[in-house]
Amino acid sequence: MLICICLWACSLAAVAGAEASVTVTAEREGETFIKWVDFNVPCQALKKAISLDILSQEKEVKLSFIELLAYLASKNGNKFGSYKDSQLDAIAEKLNSGVSMEELTADSKYYDYYLECYTAILSGFVGDFEIEVPNSDGSGKHWEKRYGIKVFSPIAKNFPYSHYDDFGTRRSYGFSRPHLGNDLIGQVGTPIVAVEGGTVEAMGWNQYGGWRIGIRSFDKKRYYYYAHLRKNFPFRKDLSVGSAVKAGDVIGYLGRTGYSIKENVNNIKVSHLHFGMQLIFDESQKECDNEIWINVFELVRLLDTKRSEVVKNPETKDYSRVYDFRDGIAS
Repeated sequence: MLICICLWACSLAAVAGAEASVTVTAEREGETFIKWVDFNVPCQALKKAISLDILSQEKEVKLSFIELLAYLASKNGNKFGSYKDSQLDAIAEKLNSGVSMEELTADSKYYDYYLECYTAILSGFVGDFEIEVPNSDGSGKHWEKRYGIKVFSPIAKNFPYSHYDDFGTRRSYGFSRPHLGNDLIGQVGTPIVAVEGGTVEAMGWNQYGGWRIGIRSFDKKRYYYYAHLRKNFPFRKDLSVGSAVKAGDVIGYLGRTGYSIKENVNNIKVSHLHFGMQLIFDESQKECDNEIWINVFELVRLLDTKRSEVVKNPETKDYSRVYDFRDGIAS
């Protein structure tokens, strides 16, 4: 039987510190799975770890940015306030000298926990992929194989937006609750793209999120939530529940719908995209009182320079991506 503690109680546990967060689990039929994640990794650390991972692919010792970050979190108690790039450099130096991650973490009480958490969050972010790029002579496009960041900002290229860390701030429509995402303020009609490839699991009206779309990653660990989409024209026209999308595909358009039982109503004062990520370690967590929503602010910062270029179809008014993409692992 699932032991559930409500989300608000989990929030209180998270701020109590890293040790409180790592000991909170849930059980079902004898199985234990994680039910709380406090994601604090700053953009600078994400960039550095990914850089070390990418550079190592041409060397004898291959580094995993997820393992590097998990080990660092296990050492600093999930407190990154004094983070410096030299901390990750030191870990990489040990691994390059021949010490294994298993040896480094032999006495670590929480490494496995952080590794599972960060794998759930970041496993779709870096790897092999193919992408179209323009020919140098301007004659067309060709495919290139690459290794690196293979996810995209939720805001299409050349469209402005602003944001700040608003995770956990209070929302009062309907009932008082914490804000479980990041609001990206922009212009109505701005194309919204899929951060990661996956399957559309939800699409339609919700009185809180207005027109919204939910996309589940192919490994089913991440559920991406895009809300407050445009009145009258919220989604890309050929999408429906069950559709598969690629990272960087246009999925909808920024708006200010929501806070209304009646459909297609603009009751949000400032036009913005609500972007959220839910982690799912067990299917029972998908819709439950202890859903795991992480702070995506630093992830949005990371992806700001990874934008999908789009073009508008003058007949359908839909946007589509300019350069196609093939994930190295997604089917």
